[in-house]
Amino acid sequence: MLKVEQVHFRYHRVPVLKGVTLQVGHGELCGLFGPNGCGKTTLFKCCLGFLRPQGGRICLAGSDIKGLKVREMAKLAAYVPQDHKPPFPYRVLEVVLMGRTPHLGGMFGIDRGNYQKAEEAMELLEISEWADQPYNALSGGQRQLVLIARAIAQEARVIFLDEPTSALDFHNQVKIWGVLRSVTARGITILACCHDPNHVSWFCDRVVVMNHSGVIADGSPDRAMSQEILDRIYEGTCAVHRVGGVRMVLPSGLAGREGMDREGLYDLDAASQGIDRRRLTRRSIEGPSAADRKHVQGSLYPEIVARRGRVSNL
Repeated sequence: MLKVEQVHFRYHRVPVLKGVTLQVGHGELCGLFGPNGCGKTTLFKCCLGFLRPQGGRICLAGSDIKGLKVREMAKLAAYVPQDHKPPFPYRVLEVVLMGRTPHLGGMFGIDRGNYQKAEEAMELLEISEWADQPYNALSGGQRQLVLIARAIAQEARVIFLDEPTSALDFHNQVKIWGVLRSVTARGITILACCHDPNHVSWFCDRVVVMNHSGVIADGSPDRAMSQEILDRIYEGTCAVHRVGGVRMVLPSGLAGREGMDREGLYDLDAASQGIDRRRLTRRSIEGPSAADRKHVQGSLYPEIVARRGRVSNL
């Protein structure tokens, strides 16, 4: 669905993208991960036609974006930026309706069908009650939810999200990833830039990891977010552990602190969930018992399932 081949881009004489190549399939949720300044947002802008690469090729749904008109591009790709502050006090419903612009035609305005698409997107994100509120009076996190609703209402085949959960509280972070999974289940492709290694590990089908030299890993979360790859981009500041049967990336100092080894981390789960500590023997080797795992996952992790940590019951 999205194909990027040997893309090069530089600002003046400063190279940012150096032969970036990646591919995201139909209905796939792909995380784009990497340190600040490695070119993730620049790559998004190139894929959306906001910037023109000095070399390489970008295709959406089999079409080179160089040959697409603005309306054609808008039907193929939607974009959720990191932040957006409009100069006018549009109502929230009006902002979401803007996503329907590529589908409007003639002189007859917005019909009931377009309103319905916008309302459905707002219902999906549980923000219908904000419909008549001024968009520019919302908090940064609330605006982010509105922009995601706008992208869903647009019904594009590929959605680009630049740090979609950065301004959200934990509850809404988990909710948004659940919404994104449901959107990909409809056949929509998503490429989401994210700085949280746990989020991309738990919720994404695949992860593309970048550093200042380009793409350094591309594959399943377990492979792309390995200790070796994290050491290459963060120089030993984090460590991969298993906590309650779930893969987690922790600060190295925390993971190595006395009493906070793998066994200690399981004990921490137990203490917060009221699990009998007598059942914690040999946890550092075997992991939690089936009974403890069910207890912890049912209440602490909203049922994180499968090896990739997808959320199935949000």
